[in-house]
Amino acid sequence: MEILIPTLTSVILWAVLLALFVVIEAVTANLVTIWFAVGALAALVVSLFTQDLLLQTLAFLLVSLAALAVTKPLVARARSRKPAAPVELDRNLGRTAQTLESLVPGAVGRVRLDGVDWNAVCDQPLHAGSPCVVTAINGTTLTVAPLPPKA
Repeated sequence: MEILIPTLTSVILWAVLLALFVVIEAVTANLVTIWFAVGALAALVVSLFTQDLLLQTLAFLLVSLAALAVTKPLVARARSRKPAAPVELDRNLGRTAQTLESLVPGAVGRVRLDGVDWNAVCDQPLHAGSPCVVTAINGTTLTVAPLPPKA
């Protein structure tokens, strides 16, 4: 059995292509060339054992296509997953809260809604102990307004 010394040209070719595909993949946010990088790696390994460029190219194409066939459905499934359901804070809109301290415009105060204390802001002054209605939610801060008089 004869040991062949690979031509340096084909080894360099596949090493350069591998590096190019890896750099392109690193620069982009999407999976664009990862399959070709895997194929170039396979061709690089084959080029260490044979000087046949056709065989190296065939290894590149087959491994690239196999990698694409295996990973593409997995990537598509991962991308199609729905994001986690947001916390349903909107259910608190229009509900009545109780001020724990006086609220003045431009300052953060505290209100209690269903036994939970919240930061709150208001466009109008409200006295401590006054009922108020939740008009908006921004993170952990409720925007409240004086409770409208009953008709």
